[in-house]
Amino acid sequence: MIKVAMTGVYVDDVARAHAFYTDVLGFETRIRVDLGDGNLFVTVGAPDGAQPDLQLLLEPGQSPIAESYRTALYEAGLPSIVFSVDDLPGEYERLRDLGVRFTHAPQDQGPVLAAVLDDSLGNLVQLTQPKC
Repeated sequence: MIKVAMTGVYVDDVARAHAFYTDVLGFETRIRVDLGDGNLFVTVGAPDGAQPDLQLLLEPGQSPIAESYRTALYEAGLPSIVFSVDDLPGEYERLRDLGVRFTHAPQDQGPVLAAVLDDSLGNLVQLTQPKC
């Protein structure tokens, strides 16, 4: 069996992304290594032991390949990553109260309720809640 262990998302600033993904979205730090010269290696994951084997790597997005990829996704309005939540309307309100900008509020999208936020680090992030 093959399982996903880590996936990455390119960000404008790893330190700012670390703060946003932990302090605002609620992830926990899994790995944080200062590589010197202001460079960080940071992974975050779901809190409280949920998905303990899965980490999100916050990667510097300044390389030509990363920059063109992120720009194309952003300009097309496509999320660079999708997260699942248990209560999308509640998360939407909580995050809006924290000043997070959404490109669209929760709406039906087939089998899920979905909303898209701007992480202010160069990415659109989709939040989904399965409709069961």
